Amino acid sequence: MENLDVMVLRTLQRWRALGRRALLATVVRTWGSSPRPVGSIMALCEDGAVVGSVSGGCIEDDLIDRHTRAYAQVAASAGAGGTGIDRSIPSGPPAFVKYGITADEAHRFGLPCGGTLELLLEYDPDPAGLAELIRALEAGRLMQRSVRLADGVATLAAAAAPQDLVLDAQQLTNTFGPEYRMLLIGAGQLAEYLATMALFNGFAVTVCDPREEYRGSWNVSAATVVSDMPDDVVAAFKPDRRSCVVALTHDPKLDDLALLEALNTDAFYVGGIGSRRNNEARRARMMEHFGQTAHSLARLRGPIGIYIGSKTPPEIAVSVMAEILAVKNGVALPRDMEVAQAKNEREVAHNDPGLLVCGVG
Repeated sequence: MENLDVMVLRTLQRWRALGRRALLATVVRTWGSSPRPVGSIMALCEDGAVVGSVSGGCIEDDLIDRHTRAYAQVAASAGAGGTGIDRSIPSGPPAFVKYGITADEAHRFGLPCGGTLELLLEYDPDPAGLAELIRALEAGRLMQRSVRLADGVATLAAAAAPQDLVLDAQQLTNTFGPEYRMLLIGAGQLAEYLATMALFNGFAVTVCDPREEYRGSWNVSAATVVSDMPDDVVAAFKPDRRSCVVALTHDPKLDDLALLEALNTDAFYVGGIGSRRNNEARRARMMEHFGQTAHSLARLRGPIGIYIGSKTPPEIAVSVMAEILAVKNGVALPRDMEVAQAKNEREVAHNDPGLLVCGVG
């Protein structure tokens, strides 16, 4: 599935290129609890079509009701021989709107207790500017879009790093990044579940497996599948701060070199599947044969995932995806949620007798 921001911008650009009236809503402030973070966007077309989200439902419904009724009034006036001008139709410079100011409104709009959010509504954004932004994002560039509050004129600039939304008296600046990317080493059943979850969370997924028997049965069409050796694929992938690398083959010949290559990049998450003993053995191999140290391996995660008692491939994929999203979102997980720590505390028996699942000769 495409990154949500890109999907919103692409749909809005298409509507505007076809000459249709539309608005772009951006969450610019929140107070108390809020269902969507600052910077979230949605687009609304004159016919009521909507893409994206600013609240999860009720606020979108209110915007649709208010603005499609305004559009319909103008259309009816024009059809009856009128001027087609109605001052209630959304147009002109950007406007601010707040929801959830009172407890009754918060309840009505489905906001959490005490929650309030403020939106900036941009009317009829320039389709050429939107197209330029989409092309930059598709090329993997991080971009800032600044909107002048006086007249809605938008300008674009390359960004060096992700930044929070900035709003002052003159303009709104929102940073849009390229898709988050996931590189999976191994095309087994667990990889299929994890790839599926990553796709609907907005990641672009690449799967690497030089083993033809695994590639031949791969069944997630939206993921890119490559057959080169994993360490070469990691180097070509060029992981950045919006990338994660996950090794899932259980085969040291495939996993180890790929993980070592990934540790030399800015990937926000690098981890490998395996039991507690296998992960200890992996670290020992890397120290003995590849000159690694405890410090150089500090970023290597394993056993990967959070402890939820998972045993089946889909449950393990949920566990791993949850940990990846927590790291992506800057959430520090308690130690007792780490798989190794949780199993040790619960005295869960090791699931292997101490021998490697896949040995290296």
